[in-house]
Amino acid sequence: MQSHPTLVDRPMVIGFAASLLLFTGAAKVSATSYSLGVLPPEHQRMTDPKTGAELLFLTTAPADDVNLYFHEYSWLADESVILFTSSRTNGGLMGYVTATGELIRFNTPQGGLGAATAAARGNAVLAARGRDIVEVKLKIQPSESPTTRPSRVIATERILCTLADGGPSTALNPSCDGKYVAVGLTGFKDPKRGPSIVKVDLKSGKLSEVCQLPAGRGYGGHVQWSRTNPNLLSFAGGHRETGDVAGPAAAAKPEDYLNRGQRLWVVDIRERIPRNVYVAEEGELVTHESWWVNDQMLFCGGKSPRPAELSHVKVLNIYTGEVRVAGAGAWWPEGSPAEIARLNWWHAAGATDGRWIVADNWHGDLMLFEGKTTRPHLLTSGHRTYGGGEHPHVGWDRKGEKVVFGSHLLGNLNVCVATIPKAWQKIVSGNDDGLRTKQR
Repeated sequence: MQSHPTLVDRPMVIGFAASLLLFTGAAKVSATSYSLGVLPPEHQRMTDPKTGAELLFLTTAPADDVNLYFHEYSWLADESVILFTSSRTNGGLMGYVTATGELIRFNTPQGGLGAATAAARGNAVLAARGRDIVEVKLKIQPSESPTTRPSRVIATERILCTLADGGPSTALNPSCDGKYVAVGLTGFKDPKRGPSIVKVDLKSGKLSEVCQLPAGRGYGGHVQWSRTNPNLLSFAGGHRETGDVAGPAAAAKPEDYLNRGQRLWVVDIRERIPRNVYVAEEGELVTHESWWVNDQMLFCGGKSPRPAELSHVKVLNIYTGEVRVAGAGAWWPEGSPAEIARLNWWHAAGATDGRWIVADNWHGDLMLFEGKTTRPHLLTSGHRTYGGGEHPHVGWDRKGEKVVFGSHLLGNLNVCVATIPKAWQKIVSGNDDGLRTKQR
């Protein structure tokens, strides 16, 4: 029996065979422990001169340091560590210790970790190392003087399972109930075999297939679990090519909806049938989706003449198909691409308590939109030069108080955290719009 309404049924519901693949390895009972390398703090604080928001640059070294992708978990569940990756020597997956400002390297005895995310629950990191899917729990003994005597960080590692075929094509992503982690797989021995989305039981290590997708252009990655429903996974369909038509009339067979570039797909792990929950029109931009509260999805997009593009922040109800604009973009005929890019949004993520949505643009500006009223608040700006550099890819902490993003403000690419001013939080928390009029 389903505990929620049926996902909106559209004629492109695809009945893919979801036969199980054969994988090797169950969870190993034994776990190994080792120390992680600890580096002294290099952080820097400043205040945004326009908005008053507090900015904490976690990294300042002459290397490219990048936050995890905007729909992954960057903060550990207890917020003791913020994960990121670094191009520095012996960098790779690293972490910022929030108590001391020190940096830690995930230098495991068997090599570096990739495709990482923090677990939804518990003080752990989930990652891939070659064909191994691993869980790394951390125990931190913070130093009272981190500049002279480093903290001690002990990692306890467990190999959950080992893939017999294929490899991760996405970062891992945990279910909100803490039971599973999902990942997309490609690169199978059989070149005709399409991508697969699988889940791993974090307790037993059992790996099972959620769904198998058609070979070709029907898969664009971005596998992610609903932040509120442990049964729902989403993934991105493949990109359209020149001449492709996205509308329903273009598809001769159901699987053509994936091959023709429909972006937003949701699969219930109990049914294992992917459904296209939003049908894009020809020429419509639909990109960079993420889950928010109440099984709503955020995405960016719109329709406008090119090369400049209109891109609103939109909220999708996956059950009814209803869409509303939470963060308006703008387009006008006389505007240059650079001018228009200042007012359009490309990555949007929502706070887990529903109070805020944050979005970034190609100029490195971060805009907050109130979850209830959609009123905009510029959080910080100028973290990217239009036309070059990494996008901010802004993501949330666990409490809805801070956002993490990539910044070029100090020169090279660094990981930065912006704290929402307390006065803004107070305004939003006390917002009772629509409730002041007493019923008569």
